[in-house]
This record gives sequence, C-alpha cells and structure tokens, in this order.
Amino acid sequence: MTSEFKWFKIGDFNAFFTLFLDNVLNLVILASILVQGFGFPEKIVYMFMIPGTAVGVMFGDLVYSYMGYKLAKKENRADVTAMPLGLDTPSTIGMAVFVLGPAFLYFKSQLSGQFSGDDLTYQAGLHAWFTGMAIMIWMGLVKIITSYLGNTIQRYVPSAGLLGSIAGIGLVYLAADQFITTMEFPLAGLTALALVLFTLVAHQKLPANLPGAAVAVLAGLIVYYGSGILGIFGQEFKGLETLPVQLAIPYPHFSWPAYFFKEAILYLPIAIPFGLLTIVGGINVTESARLSGDNFNTKNILLTEAFATIVAGLFGGVSQSTPYIGHGAYKRMGAGVGYTLATGILIGIGAALGLVGYIVYLIPHTVVAPILIFIGFEITAMAYLMTPKEHNMAVSIAIIPTIIHFGYTKLKMLYEPFHRFLKEAADAASALKASGLDHAAVKKAIAILSSAALLYPARSEETYPYLQALSQGFIITGMIWGAATVFIIQQKYKNVLYTLLFGAVLSFFGMIHSATSSGEIYLPWVLNDPNYIPYKFASAYALTGILLYGLGTVASKDSR
Repeated sequence: MTSEFKWFKIGDFNAFFTLFLDNVLNLVILASILVQGFGFPEKIVYMFMIPGTAVGVMFGDLVYSYMGYKLAKKENRADVTAMPLGLDTPSTIGMAVFVLGPAFLYFKSQLSGQFSGDDLTYQAGLHAWFTGMAIMIWMGLVKIITSYLGNTIQRYVPSAGLLGSIAGIGLVYLAADQFITTMEFPLAGLTALALVLFTLVAHQKLPANLPGAAVAVLAGLIVYYGSGILGIFGQEFKGLETLPVQLAIPYPHFSWPAYFFKEAILYLPIAIPFGLLTIVGGINVTESARLSGDNFNTKNILLTEAFATIVAGLFGGVSQSTPYIGHGAYKRMGAGVGYTLATGILIGIGAALGLVGYIVYLIPHTVVAPILIFIGFEITAMAYLMTPKEHNMAVSIAIIPTIIHFGYTKLKMLYEPFHRFLKEAADAASALKASGLDHAAVKKAIAILSSAALLYPARSEETYPYLQALSQGFIITGMIWGAATVFIIQQKYKNVLYTLLFGAVLSFFGMIHSATSSGEIYLPWVLNDPNYIPYKFASAYALTGILLYGLGTVASKDSR
C-alpha cells in the first residue's frame, strides 16, 4: 500500500489508552504487592521504583516507534503498526512476590540490630531496591545473550516446561492467593470480580461497549471509597491526601554494583526464567506481527526489550518490559506508530511529574486483585492450550513445585518463629529449674514452658527441611520436571537423561532445592546440613535419569 506516512491516526487514540492503562495497571500491581503485602516503604516505591521502571517502558516504546517508522518508510506503507512494549505482568508479580518482598524481609531481620522502627523499614527497603536493580541488570544481560539463542531455547525446551512453571504462578499466586486479597474488602473486591467475570470471562458487552477491565476497576474504586467515606461495616480505607503529587524525576543510580555478585545471585534462579519467557514470547509476537504484514527484525525486537530492561534497572526500575502479544489487536484498531510514541512519552513524563505514581497510589490492591485472578486463569489456560494435548500431564507436573512453594511460604511464617519460641521456652524452663526456686508460681511456669514442646508436631523436624528444599528454585524445578515428562512421553530418553542430569547439577549446588532457608547457592561439601539434601537430591536426579535412559534403550531394542 503506497500512501503518505502519518505519525498519528485515529486508531492510535484507542490503542494508546489501552496500552497506557495496561502499563499503569502493572505498576498498580507492583506497588500494591510491595506496600500493602510486605509493608515496603511507600517513598521508595513511588519516588524511585515506579519512575525508574517507567523509563524502561519509555525507552522501549520510543525505539519500537522508530522501528515502525523505518519499516513504513522502507516499504512505503502507511498501515504499519508499531510493536507495543510494556511491563510483563507475570514477572512484575514474580519480582514483587518472590524477590523484592522476601529480600525486604531478609534485610529487615539482618539490620534489626543496627536500626529500629521506621529507620529499619526504610533501610531494609533501600537494600531490597538495590538488589532488585542488580537483578534487572542481570536479566537484561541474559536477555541480550539469549536474544541470539531465542529460537534454540524454544526448539529444545518443551512448551510444557516453559509454560507449565509459569502456569503454577498463575494458578496459585495470581488466582488463589489474590482471591484472599479480593475478600479483604468484599464489597469492592467482589464488585470488581463480578464485572471481570461478566466481561472478560463470559465476553459480555457493557453499554456503549465500555472496556471491561477499566469499568471493573472504576466500579471497585467507587464502592471502595464510598464505603470508606460512609463507614459502612466499619470499613477502613486509605485516604486521598496521604501521598501528595511531587516530582520524581528518575536518574541513574550506582548502588546496585555492590549487590550484583552477592544478594542478586541468590534470586537469579527465580528471575532468569522470567527473562527467558519474555524472549520466547518476543519471538512469537514478532512472528505474529510478520503474519499480519509487519515484518520486523526479530533480533532487533529482542535486543530492544533487553536494553529497555537494563535502562530501567540503571534508573531504579524493578520490572522488566516485553513486546506485548496484542500487536494484532492494535492493528485491528487501526493503530500506527503514534500509540507507542504517546505511551512512551506520557508514561515517562507522567512518572517524572509524580502523576503516574499518584494514580497508582489511589488504586487499592483489593480492586486490582480480580484482574490478577483473571490473568492467572488465562496464564494457566494458555499453558494447556498452547501445548499438545498429550503433554497436559507434563504441564500439571510443572505446576506442582509452585503449589509446594506456596505452602512453604505460608508455613514458614508460622513455623520458624514458633520453632524459636519453643527453643526459648525450653531454655527458660531449664534456667528456672537450675535456679532452685521452690515457689508455686515458678513451678507452674516451669510446667507451662516444658509442655510447650507438646504443641510441636512430632515429624515436623523430619519433613520441614524437605518441604523447604522442594520449594527453593521452584520455577526452574517446574521447567525441569515438565520438560523431563514431555521427553518421557515422546520416548526421547537421551533428552530425559540430559534434563535430569542438569537437575542433578543444579540441586547439588543449591540453584534448586537449596538446603538453606534463604535459598542460597553453595558448595555442598562446606555446607553444614545434617540431612545431606544436596547429595540426596542430586543422586536421585542422576539415578532416575540413568534408569530411564537404560530402560528406554532396552525397550527400543526390543521393539525392533
């Protein structure tokens, strides 16, 4: 089609609002999980994390706009639709739930001897933020390398392994866990959830064809603030005046290098799979754009995504960007390159002026949670729909480590403090006995403290270390289990052997199944582990791989 190129067209306006709100929604998710879920300092989230993350989006969308312009000029077309870029929802949630939140709690415990109160919270938040920045740089570097290997990864790692492990996050942490958040303020939460189900699940249209997700959030906000102002059921809510709009101009930060080879390393087994998934997703999205007539260079699309992640990390961002799967939908809207250009500019300027941060602040987690539930089910359904039917069992197996991790994180909050209490109670009872005080109150105290151990499940000391180990590195574990199951189904026993030997190496050094509470990577021979978990798990993986390879070899010979 030969026509005059235009930077903005009518279709760009609808596409802009969709892409802009999608990115804002992801920032709402990030802030809600950190501030309301973990008690992260608001100042760090709204003044540093959100503006820095927005810089990455601005960079990527501006580059994609330029790519669209160059393609339109090269092919002398006016109907080229730029590749959309935005924040990746699964990894935004993954970074908040599995990296930034736990790192914040870890630093809070580590710094408790030096700081207290608000100072402790803020210092722990700073350390966790620096760790998140370092991880972003790691992810960007890995994405640069894998942008050249994306097709190879997609070819050799079965989709059941790649998608199944992420489906576990969708089912457990997005759907099940977020339902709890929805019901913390049921008037607003269920109102939003009902509209999400009506529009996004049942595909029913609202009057004037209003967008379902936006209406769900708006209705939830009205009920939330209305209930709070009227004091219905004694419902408490955050006010509108607590966080004033203020400048939050992002700038490069240089504190992250100190965390690059230390704290950040601990979280790479969780973070890197998300980076790999965006590379594979970027390949699929670029192929989809090619089929719709926009033949972008795949490597350039992936490299832009990688550098956008690094830019975000340098400026304080903590969530990676990715090419959005909605290119075809934006093309059907009649969008060109203006919608990505406008999104990039307004996200960047809005974040710097503090407007994006304030919008994000005003939207409570309970109103956004229903959309997360929908996304969780969509991710889970996609894992089954995008893999061959005969591999459904592999997808289900890949989900299991996430379920174990969810159970472990909930139990850990009770188990470890309770374990410390029992030890202190036993020590106190011993000290009272040793004091020789013969008073009725003292004897009663000794009896109570001594009986505390009866509350402790008899086998918990035996089972808890294995529950802990199974939950560590759960995303990679799911990928290994899912991939190995696919290869067994396909009777590719050499691939089974390689996959399980890979699992043996990772488990031996703690990249998966770490024997430590913090999920550290270690040299097993210097680890003080009475359960010998690295040796048990590594030998089990290796033996299973050798056994299946041997059985498969014999079976293939017998079938000839």
